[in-house]
Amino acid sequence: MTASRSDPIIRTAGLTRHYGRVVALSGLDLDVNRGEVFGYLGPNGAGKTTTIRILLDLIRPTAGAALIFGRDSRRDGLAIRRRIGYLPGEMTLYENLTGRQFLAYFAGLRGGVEWPYVDRLAERFGADLRPKIHTLSHGNRQKIGLIQAFMHRPELLILDEPTVGLDPLMQQEFYALIADARDAGQTVFVSSHVIPEVERTCDRVGILRGGRLLTVERISALKAKAIRHVEIRFAEPVPADSFAWLPGTREMHVHGNLLRCSVVGAIEQHIKAAARFEVVEINSQEPSLEELFLTYYQPTEPSAAQVTDLPAAEAAPPPPPAAAPAPTPPAAAEAAPPPLPLVEPSPPQEPAEKTTEDGHVVA
Repeated sequence: MTASRSDPIIRTAGLTRHYGRVVALSGLDLDVNRGEVFGYLGPNGAGKTTTIRILLDLIRPTAGAALIFGRDSRRDGLAIRRRIGYLPGEMTLYENLTGRQFLAYFAGLRGGVEWPYVDRLAERFGADLRPKIHTLSHGNRQKIGLIQAFMHRPELLILDEPTVGLDPLMQQEFYALIADARDAGQTVFVSSHVIPEVERTCDRVGILRGGRLLTVERISALKAKAIRHVEIRFAEPVPADSFAWLPGTREMHVHGNLLRCSVVGAIEQHIKAAARFEVVEINSQEPSLEELFLTYYQPTEPSAAQVTDLPAAEAAPPPPPAAAPAPTPPAAAEAAPPPLPLVEPSPPQEPAEKTTEDGHVVA
Protein backbone atom coordinates (compact mmCIF):
# COMPACT_ATOMS: atom_id res chain seq x y z
CA MET A 1 0.00 0.00 0.00
CA THR A 2 1.31 3.46 -0.91
CA ALA A 3 0.72 6.51 1.28
CA SER A 4 -1.13 9.52 -0.07
CA ARG A 5 0.51 12.93 -0.13
CA SER A 6 -1.50 13.97 2.93
CA ASP A 7 -0.38 11.02 5.06
CA PRO A 8 2.53 11.40 7.49
CA ILE A 9 5.79 10.20 6.00
CA ILE A 10 6.67 8.63 9.37
CA ARG A 11 4.04 7.25 11.74
CA THR A 12 4.63 5.21 14.88
CA ALA A 13 1.99 3.67 17.11
CA GLY A 14 2.81 2.39 20.59
CA LEU A 15 6.44 1.84 19.61
CA THR A 16 8.25 0.16 22.50
CA ARG A 17 11.67 -1.38 22.97
CA HIS A 18 12.93 -3.25 26.02
CA TYR A 19 16.44 -4.48 26.74
CA GLY A 20 15.69 -7.02 29.42
CA ARG A 21 14.11 -5.02 32.24
CA VAL A 22 15.37 -1.72 30.85
CA VAL A 23 12.79 0.27 28.89
CA ALA A 24 14.60 2.16 26.12
CA LEU A 25 11.44 3.35 24.35
CA SER A 26 7.90 3.36 25.71
CA GLY A 27 4.65 3.73 23.75
CA LEU A 28 5.93 6.18 21.14
CA ASP A 29 3.11 7.71 19.07
CA LEU A 30 4.63 10.08 16.55
CA ASP A 31 3.73 11.57 13.16
CA VAL A 32 6.26 13.37 10.94
CA ASN A 33 4.62 15.26 8.10
CA ARG A 34 5.75 15.19 4.51
CA GLY A 35 8.05 18.09 3.62
CA GLU A 36 8.85 19.26 7.15
CA VAL A 37 12.09 19.38 9.12
CA PHE A 38 11.40 17.57 12.39
CA GLY A 39 13.72 17.81 15.37
CA TYR A 40 13.96 14.85 17.73
CA LEU A 41 15.43 16.35 20.86
CA GLY A 42 16.75 14.74 24.01
CA PRO A 43 19.91 14.12 26.01
CA ASN A 44 22.15 11.14 25.37
CA GLY A 45 20.36 7.95 26.36
CA ALA A 46 16.85 9.34 25.91
CA GLY A 47 15.95 6.80 23.19
CA LYS A 48 16.58 8.81 20.02
CA THR A 49 18.94 6.34 18.35
CA THR A 50 16.76 3.40 19.40
CA THR A 51 13.84 5.06 17.57
CA ILE A 52 15.90 5.56 14.42
CA ARG A 53 17.18 1.99 14.40
CA ILE A 54 13.63 0.68 14.67
CA LEU A 55 12.48 2.93 11.83
CA LEU A 56 15.27 1.55 9.63
CA ASP A 57 14.57 -2.06 10.74
CA LEU A 58 18.06 -2.42 12.17
CA ILE A 59 16.51 -3.59 15.43
CA ARG A 60 13.02 -4.86 16.08
CA PRO A 61 10.51 -3.31 18.50
CA THR A 62 9.24 -5.15 21.54
CA ALA A 63 5.76 -3.82 20.78
CA GLY A 64 4.07 -1.36 18.47
CA ALA A 65 4.56 -0.57 14.80
CA ALA A 66 6.24 1.96 12.53
CA LEU A 67 5.14 3.03 9.04
CA ILE A 68 7.36 4.94 6.62
CA PHE A 69 5.89 6.06 3.28
CA GLY A 70 2.78 4.20 4.48
CA ARG A 71 4.67 0.87 4.49
CA ASP A 72 5.53 -1.35 7.41
CA SER A 73 9.14 -0.81 8.48
CA ARG A 74 9.65 -4.53 9.16
CA ARG A 75 7.93 -6.11 6.18
CA ASP A 76 9.07 -3.52 3.62
CA GLY A 77 12.38 -2.45 5.12
CA LEU A 78 14.47 -2.90 1.97
CA ALA A 79 12.11 -0.90 -0.25
CA ILE A 80 11.89 1.83 2.39
CA ARG A 81 15.66 2.19 2.79
CA ARG A 82 16.07 2.76 -0.96
CA ARG A 83 14.19 6.03 -0.51
CA ILE A 84 16.06 7.21 2.60
CA GLY A 85 19.33 9.02 3.20
CA TYR A 86 20.72 7.99 6.57
CA LEU A 87 23.57 9.37 8.66
CA PRO A 88 24.20 7.29 11.81
CA GLY A 89 25.40 8.89 15.01
CA GLU A 90 28.49 6.68 15.12
CA MET A 91 29.50 6.15 11.53
CA THR A 92 31.89 3.41 10.45
CA LEU A 93 33.54 3.96 7.06
CA TYR A 94 35.71 1.70 4.91
CA GLU A 95 39.14 2.85 6.03
CA ASN A 96 41.15 1.73 3.00
CA LEU A 97 38.94 3.44 0.42
CA THR A 98 39.27 7.04 -0.64
CA GLY A 99 36.29 9.32 -0.11
CA ARG A 100 35.37 9.11 -3.79
CA GLN A 101 35.67 5.29 -3.84
CA PHE A 102 33.44 5.09 -0.76
CA LEU A 103 30.80 7.30 -2.36
CA ALA A 104 31.03 5.38 -5.65
CA TYR A 105 30.43 2.13 -3.77
CA PHE A 106 27.25 3.46 -2.19
CA ALA A 107 26.18 5.08 -5.44
CA GLY A 108 26.37 1.65 -7.08
CA LEU A 109 24.22 0.12 -4.34
CA ARG A 110 21.62 2.82 -4.95
CA GLY A 111 21.57 2.40 -8.72
CA GLY A 112 23.72 5.44 -9.51
CA VAL A 113 23.80 9.13 -8.61
CA GLU A 114 24.37 12.43 -10.40
CA TRP A 115 28.11 12.94 -9.96
CA PRO A 116 28.03 16.66 -10.71
CA TYR A 117 25.69 16.99 -7.71
CA VAL A 118 28.07 14.91 -5.58
CA ASP A 119 30.93 17.20 -6.58
CA ARG A 120 28.85 20.27 -5.66
CA LEU A 121 28.16 18.79 -2.23
CA ALA A 122 31.86 18.09 -1.75
CA GLU A 123 32.65 21.66 -2.75
CA ARG A 124 30.08 23.09 -0.34
CA PHE A 125 31.59 21.16 2.55
CA GLY A 126 35.18 21.70 1.44
CA ALA A 127 35.64 17.92 1.37
CA ASP A 128 38.67 16.46 -0.41
CA LEU A 129 37.57 13.04 -1.75
CA ARG A 130 41.07 11.92 -2.81
CA PRO A 131 42.75 10.83 0.46
CA LYS A 132 42.09 7.43 2.02
CA ILE A 133 39.52 7.59 4.77
CA HIS A 134 41.88 6.36 7.50
CA THR A 135 43.92 9.56 7.06
CA LEU A 136 40.93 11.88 7.61
CA SER A 137 39.98 13.74 10.76
CA HIS A 138 36.64 13.11 12.44
CA GLY A 139 35.19 16.28 10.94
CA ASN A 140 36.21 15.33 7.40
CA ARG A 141 34.75 11.84 7.86
CA GLN A 142 31.51 13.49 8.97
CA LYS A 143 31.47 15.51 5.75
CA ILE A 144 31.70 12.32 3.68
CA GLY A 145 28.90 10.81 5.73
CA LEU A 146 26.70 13.81 5.05
CA ILE A 147 27.49 13.71 1.32
CA GLN A 148 26.48 10.05 1.08
CA ALA A 149 23.20 10.81 2.89
CA PHE A 150 22.27 13.67 0.53
CA MET A 151 23.83 12.61 -2.78
CA HIS A 152 20.92 10.54 -4.17
CA ARG A 153 18.33 13.24 -3.31
CA PRO A 154 16.25 10.96 -1.05
CA GLU A 155 12.63 11.65 -0.18
CA LEU A 156 13.42 11.26 3.52
CA LEU A 157 16.63 12.16 5.35
CA ILE A 158 17.24 10.62 8.78
CA LEU A 159 20.21 12.31 10.43
CA ASP A 160 21.49 11.24 13.84
CA GLU A 161 23.61 14.01 15.46
CA PRO A 162 24.60 15.38 12.03
CA THR A 163 26.89 18.26 13.05
CA VAL A 164 29.16 16.38 15.44
CA GLY A 165 32.76 17.20 14.50
CA LEU A 166 31.88 20.00 12.07
CA ASP A 167 33.48 23.40 12.60
CA PRO A 168 31.15 26.46 12.87
CA LEU A 169 31.57 27.38 9.20
CA MET A 170 30.57 23.88 8.05
CA GLN A 171 27.66 23.88 10.50
CA GLN A 172 26.33 26.95 8.72
CA GLU A 173 26.68 25.14 5.39
CA PHE A 174 24.77 22.20 6.83
CA TYR A 175 21.95 24.53 7.90
CA ALA A 176 21.81 25.92 4.37
CA LEU A 177 21.68 22.39 2.94
CA ILE A 178 18.75 21.55 5.22
CA ALA A 179 16.94 24.67 3.99
CA ASP A 180 17.57 23.57 0.39
CA ALA A 181 16.16 20.12 1.17
CA ARG A 182 13.02 21.67 2.65
CA ASP A 183 12.58 23.88 -0.42
CA ALA A 184 12.93 20.79 -2.63
CA GLY A 185 10.08 19.06 -0.77
CA GLN A 186 12.26 16.56 1.07
CA THR A 187 11.44 15.51 4.62
CA VAL A 188 14.17 15.70 7.25
CA PHE A 189 14.19 13.90 10.61
CA VAL A 190 17.03 15.29 12.74
CA SER A 191 17.98 13.66 16.02
CA SER A 192 20.06 15.93 18.21
CA HIS A 193 20.90 17.12 21.70
CA VAL A 194 22.32 20.38 20.31
CA ILE A 195 19.46 22.78 20.99
CA PRO A 196 20.59 25.75 18.84
CA GLU A 197 20.88 23.36 15.89
CA VAL A 198 17.27 22.23 16.28
CA GLU A 199 16.06 25.78 16.88
CA ARG A 200 17.82 26.98 13.73
CA THR A 201 16.67 24.27 11.32
CA CYS A 202 13.42 22.64 12.45
CA ASP A 203 9.73 23.37 11.91
CA ARG A 204 8.55 21.16 14.78
CA VAL A 205 10.30 19.44 17.63
CA GLY A 206 9.59 16.39 19.77
CA ILE A 207 11.16 16.26 23.22
CA LEU A 208 12.10 12.82 24.49
CA ARG A 209 12.97 11.88 28.05
CA GLY A 210 13.72 8.42 29.38
CA GLY A 211 12.19 6.75 26.34
CA ARG A 212 8.94 8.73 26.57
CA LEU A 213 7.77 11.48 24.26
CA LEU A 214 6.95 14.50 26.43
CA THR A 215 5.62 16.88 23.78
CA VAL A 216 5.53 17.66 20.07
CA GLU A 217 5.14 21.33 19.14
CA ARG A 218 6.07 23.88 16.56
CA ILE A 219 9.13 25.89 17.55
CA SER A 220 7.06 29.09 17.72
CA ALA A 221 4.45 27.43 19.98
CA LEU A 222 7.13 26.11 22.31
CA LYS A 223 8.70 29.54 22.59
CA ALA A 224 5.31 31.00 23.46
CA LYS A 225 5.31 28.71 26.51
CA ALA A 226 8.89 29.49 27.45
CA ILE A 227 9.99 31.74 30.29
CA ARG A 228 10.64 35.30 29.18
CA HIS A 229 12.78 37.61 31.31
CA VAL A 230 11.43 41.17 31.52
CA GLU A 231 13.03 44.28 32.98
CA ILE A 232 11.13 47.58 33.27
CA ARG A 233 12.72 50.81 34.50
CA PHE A 234 10.40 53.56 35.73
CA ALA A 235 11.00 57.29 36.25
CA GLU A 236 10.21 56.91 39.97
CA PRO A 237 9.95 54.07 42.51
CA VAL A 238 6.81 51.93 42.14
CA PRO A 239 4.97 49.76 44.71
CA ALA A 240 5.49 46.03 44.30
CA ASP A 241 1.86 45.17 45.02
CA SER A 242 0.84 46.94 41.81
CA PHE A 243 2.20 43.94 39.86
CA ALA A 244 1.58 41.01 42.23
CA TRP A 245 -1.66 39.94 40.53
CA LEU A 246 -0.24 39.53 37.03
CA PRO A 247 -0.86 36.10 35.42
CA GLY A 248 2.00 33.87 34.29
CA THR A 249 4.53 35.48 36.63
CA ARG A 250 7.11 33.12 38.12
CA GLU A 251 9.30 35.61 39.97
CA MET A 252 9.11 39.34 40.44
CA HIS A 253 11.48 41.70 42.20
CA VAL A 254 10.90 45.44 42.53
CA HIS A 255 14.00 47.47 43.44
CA GLY A 256 12.84 51.05 43.74
CA ASN A 257 12.24 52.14 40.16
CA LEU A 258 13.41 48.84 38.62
CA LEU A 259 11.16 45.81 38.10
CA ARG A 260 12.53 42.43 37.08
CA CYS A 261 10.30 39.42 36.48
CA SER A 262 10.13 36.04 34.76
CA VAL A 263 6.96 35.46 32.74
CA VAL A 264 5.54 32.36 31.10
CA GLY A 265 3.90 33.24 27.80
CA ALA A 266 2.74 36.69 26.71
CA ILE A 267 3.75 39.83 28.59
CA GLU A 268 0.79 41.97 27.46
CA GLN A 269 -0.69 42.27 30.96
CA HIS A 270 2.66 43.32 32.38
CA ILE A 271 2.98 46.10 29.79
CA LYS A 272 -0.54 47.34 30.60
CA ALA A 273 0.21 47.35 34.33
CA ALA A 274 3.46 49.24 33.77
CA ALA A 275 1.66 51.83 31.63
CA ARG A 276 0.00 53.25 34.75
CA PHE A 277 3.40 54.68 35.67
CA GLU A 278 5.99 56.66 33.75
CA VAL A 279 8.13 54.08 31.97
CA VAL A 280 11.70 54.90 31.00
CA GLU A 281 12.81 51.61 29.43
CA ILE A 282 11.53 48.09 28.78
CA ASN A 283 13.79 45.13 27.99
CA SER A 284 12.43 41.67 27.17
CA GLN A 285 14.83 38.81 26.58
CA GLU A 286 13.79 36.47 23.77
CA PRO A 287 13.22 33.00 25.27
CA SER A 288 15.48 30.27 23.92
CA LEU A 289 14.50 26.70 23.15
CA GLU A 290 17.25 25.63 25.56
CA GLU A 291 15.48 27.24 28.51
CA LEU A 292 12.24 25.51 27.59
CA PHE A 293 14.01 22.20 27.07
CA LEU A 294 15.49 22.39 30.55
CA THR A 295 12.06 22.97 32.10
CA TYR A 296 11.01 19.52 30.84
CA TYR A 297 13.92 18.01 32.76
CA GLN A 298 13.40 19.80 36.08
CA PRO A 299 12.19 17.33 38.72
CA THR A 300 9.99 19.82 40.59
CA GLU A 301 7.01 21.93 39.65
CA PRO A 302 7.58 25.66 39.24
CA SER A 303 6.77 27.74 42.29
CA ALA A 304 4.20 30.50 42.42
CA ALA A 305 5.17 34.06 41.69
CA GLN A 306 7.39 35.59 44.33
CA VAL A 307 7.23 39.36 44.73
CA THR A 308 10.00 41.15 46.54
CA ASP A 309 9.94 44.85 47.31
CA LEU A 310 13.39 46.14 48.19
CA PRO A 311 14.48 49.69 48.96
CA ALA A 312 15.85 51.69 46.07
CA ALA A 313 19.27 51.71 47.70
CA GLU A 314 19.45 47.97 47.21
CA ALA A 315 19.09 48.39 43.47
CA ALA A 316 22.68 49.57 43.29
CA PRO A 317 25.23 47.03 42.13
CA PRO A 318 26.67 44.92 44.97
CA PRO A 319 30.12 45.85 46.27
CA PRO A 320 33.05 43.88 44.92
CA PRO A 321 33.63 40.58 46.75
CA ALA A 322 36.12 40.47 49.57
CA ALA A 323 39.49 38.94 48.96
CA ALA A 324 39.42 35.17 48.98
CA PRO A 325 40.74 33.52 52.20
CA ALA A 326 44.07 31.83 52.15
CA PRO A 327 43.88 28.32 50.66
CA THR A 328 43.59 25.40 53.03
CA PRO A 329 46.82 23.44 53.43
CA PRO A 330 46.79 20.29 51.29
CA ALA A 331 46.79 18.01 54.31
CA ALA A 332 43.54 19.49 55.60
CA ALA A 333 41.83 20.10 52.29
CA GLU A 334 38.86 17.96 51.43
CA ALA A 335 38.30 16.70 47.92
CA ALA A 336 35.64 18.75 46.17
CA PRO A 337 32.62 16.78 44.95
CA PRO A 338 32.44 16.28 41.19
CA PRO A 339 30.29 18.83 39.32
CA LEU A 340 26.74 17.85 38.50
CA PRO A 341 26.09 17.03 34.83
CA LEU A 342 24.39 19.72 32.76
CA VAL A 343 22.14 17.20 31.05
CA GLU A 344 20.49 14.05 32.20
CA PRO A 345 23.08 11.27 32.58
CA SER A 346 22.82 8.55 29.99
CA PRO A 347 21.00 5.59 31.56
CA PRO A 348 21.64 2.12 30.20
CA GLN A 349 18.61 2.33 27.91
CA GLU A 350 20.44 1.67 24.67
CA PRO A 351 23.10 -1.00 25.07
CA ALA A 352 22.58 -1.77 21.37
CA GLU A 353 24.67 1.34 20.61
CA LYS A 354 27.73 -0.69 21.52
CA THR A 355 26.97 -3.36 18.96
CA THR A 356 28.27 -3.13 15.42
CA GLU A 357 25.37 -4.64 13.55
CA ASP A 358 24.15 -1.18 12.48
CA GLY A 359 27.25 0.89 12.84
CA HIS A 360 27.70 0.94 9.07
CA VAL A 361 25.90 3.42 6.88
CA VAL A 362 22.71 1.95 5.48
CA ALA A 363 22.32 2.30 1.73
